[in-house]
Amino acid sequence: MASAISRWKALLTCRQVLNIMVILGFMFNYMLRVNLTIAIVDMIKTNTTSNSSNTTAPSKFVPEGNRFEWTIEQKNDILGSFFWGYILTELPGGRLAEVVGAKRIFGGGMLAASVLTILTPAACNINYYVILILRALLGFCLGATWPAIPPMAAKWIPPLERSKFIANMMASSLGAALTLPVCGFLISTLGWESVFYVTGVIGLVWSILWYVLVFDSPAQHPRISREERLYIEDKITDGEGGKGVKPSTVPWLKILTSLPVWAIIVTHGCSVFGYFTVVNQLPTYMKDVLHFNIKENGVLSSLPYLGKYVMAVLASWLADKLRQSGRLSTTATRKSFTTVAVLTPALLMAIQAIWGVSAPLSVTVFTTSLFFNGAVTAGYLSNALDIAPNFSGTIFGLANTLSSLGGWLSTKIYVFWILVFTYAFGALFYLIFGSGKLQKFNSVQSEVQNGKELQPLKEQRSEKVKEIDRDYGKV
Repeated sequence: MASAISRWKALLTCRQVLNIMVILGFMFNYMLRVNLTIAIVDMIKTNTTSNSSNTTAPSKFVPEGNRFEWTIEQKNDILGSFFWGYILTELPGGRLAEVVGAKRIFGGGMLAASVLTILTPAACNINYYVILILRALLGFCLGATWPAIPPMAAKWIPPLERSKFIANMMASSLGAALTLPVCGFLISTLGWESVFYVTGVIGLVWSILWYVLVFDSPAQHPRISREERLYIEDKITDGEGGKGVKPSTVPWLKILTSLPVWAIIVTHGCSVFGYFTVVNQLPTYMKDVLHFNIKENGVLSSLPYLGKYVMAVLASWLADKLRQSGRLSTTATRKSFTTVAVLTPALLMAIQAIWGVSAPLSVTVFTTSLFFNGAVTAGYLSNALDIAPNFSGTIFGLANTLSSLGGWLSTKIYVFWILVFTYAFGALFYLIFGSGKLQKFNSVQSEVQNGKELQPLKEQRSEKVKEIDRDYGKV
């Protein structure tokens, strides 16, 4: 048994296992979110979606061929109800991950969301308001998951490797790219209910594996090798200055008055607003404006997400290389990639607003826009770990709270010129106020900690090695 474990350690490090589980986690995270956006196209009776005059109250939906009488406004309310719950847990989720660990927050949110997904068909058949509540609860569960990952990165990933790790979060786009065509196939063969049963079961299986394989820090991992733990902890200590004490409370005033923090929050909100608009409305746009059938809809709707993930991986790899080589400072790297990621879609949305009725052009514009937007992983999305790793979850939670408002609004509108302004404003705001420098509020510089003077960096490292050796029985 011991030899088998040793062979696995040689093949896969604990960080590699963590990367794989985070990639799959965000794939399935978005799978649980976007499955409804394509299923709802088949769930609604066509003759009632065009009736937008009855907006006073939701009609009793009478299944006909297992489809429902929902108006356009009711459909948008169902899509938007996800954000009612999502916005409530962004900030608490980030802070809780800093306190109790990302393992519980991310894993628990995914587990509960998977169960709710399986219950979705039953909720639809009970009452219109029941599906609204269920989707809000789904958002409540998944809202805490995203801001939980930066605190985990702060404990597991050396500073100059964090862009690549944060790119794992963009596996959500890969999840959307795979989910949409798969959902199209399931709908056309087994009916729309199968979408929720299949995706829910996949989420349950992942959640169980997460609790078995993932731990909040190298020190808590029972299977990590001494060499890997020492490498991680040494690099993190060195990269973050090897000194300074994490404040016992969140320095809210300093965080909320920090322009680099607001650069992340504002730009994240603008970028995600554009992204959610595409996520929520693209399948319907493909059907009603470009007139693609359900199978074509799933495949073509998935292309932008696939492009975004490809760019996320490429950009993050390049960003870490540039920082490691010293060719670009962290600030210059973050600003450069953010500009490409957010300003380029603004220009492309202007093209879409003018010539959007052309099917080939529309597919090209959406795919290219989200492709370039994937570079956010090397830009503002990794920035909280640069400026305040101790409070990266809190900052990400603040940013995602604003972006959740944008996500809800995106279910109410579909105007390309608004996206042009939003993307452009976000890019310029970050270009002016963004920074890659470690902020003072991240740690408390003190000469005395718990009655003892802080040790020089070399002595700290020596003490850390001795501590690790004691854990492995070498002292």
